[in-house]
Amino acid sequence: MPKLNVLIAGSTGYIGIQLIKLLIKHKNINIKYLCGNSSVGKNISSYDNSFRSKKLPRITKYNKKYLSYVDIIFTALPNGEAQIISKDLLKKNTLIDLAADFRLKKGSEYLKWYKQKHKALSNIKNSIYALPEITGKLVKKFSIIGCPGCYPTSILLPLVPLVKKRSINLKNIIIDSKSGYSGAGRGVHKKFKNKNLYESLSAYGVGFHRHNSEIQQELKNYTSSKINFTFTPHIIPMFRGILSTIYLDLKPGITLNKVQNILKKFHKKNKFVKVKSVNSFLSTNDVMNTNYCFISVCKTKFKDKIIILSAIDNLIKGGAGQAVQNMNLKFGYKISEGLL
Repeated sequence: MPKLNVLIAGSTGYIGIQLIKLLIKHKNINIKYLCGNSSVGKNISSYDNSFRSKKLPRITKYNKKYLSYVDIIFTALPNGEAQIISKDLLKKNTLIDLAADFRLKKGSEYLKWYKQKHKALSNIKNSIYALPEITGKLVKKFSIIGCPGCYPTSILLPLVPLVKKRSINLKNIIIDSKSGYSGAGRGVHKKFKNKNLYESLSAYGVGFHRHNSEIQQELKNYTSSKINFTFTPHIIPMFRGILSTIYLDLKPGITLNKVQNILKKFHKKNKFVKVKSVNSFLSTNDVMNTNYCFISVCKTKFKDKIIILSAIDNLIKGGAGQAVQNMNLKFGYKISEGLL
């Protein structure tokens, strides 16, 4: 089987670097172009020493002429830039976006949450919001794949099955998520320069974080009832990893063990989601440098309330790994290719 040629736009960011690490292990992929703006002409090894022994192209400025020579374009760019690239796609191209450009199904919602007009409205219909464990092989029908945000990945994997089975009260879902600082990109050091980033915990986006929009959109796919949830993210003094703590009220007749069984049944065939034993205390260390999501259902002092813990590596399962997983589904490769 001939290898597919790949272009990575935004190759020098944390997600871009992680994506390269996964794709160089993928037997069906050839990295043809690495694109960046501020680092043209440099070797990618200047961003990560582990690439020194690898044969990789020098960083070049993105040019739409490259699209003729590649099959897949991965975009890990500032919001809005993948939309521009999407307008130049050829029939043979698949765009896999790791930013937010094709996560929301309405241009009005994108404007509301991202404070900019969507530049490729007509391409939204050609795109799919693709959480691999939920959308599966549906990606085969689309030429533009929007990968979920890191926080929503950790939140939707446990919540979607429970909403589908009508097992939880939708009126008061509380989500507390904590992420390593790599989730905010390389600019995090400037953005949080007055926050003592490496020795303190910071709440941000309280009440109105952009990821609220995709959590709402995706959960609404599975219920006609109104959903009220409160989501608060935090940056903590470590490089990578997300732990989401989700507080839920159970519907009458639903027990902790029933919730456990719903999740285990739903994720039984999902290689990268592991529902751990009831009351397992999870750590981001459990999933660090992997494409796994670990989920634990925990009891509380109230019989009608539970706490769900969900742990992922934000750069892999919440980013580059998820993108590779979607690529594997799209092109019929083994689901774990490049990921184990």
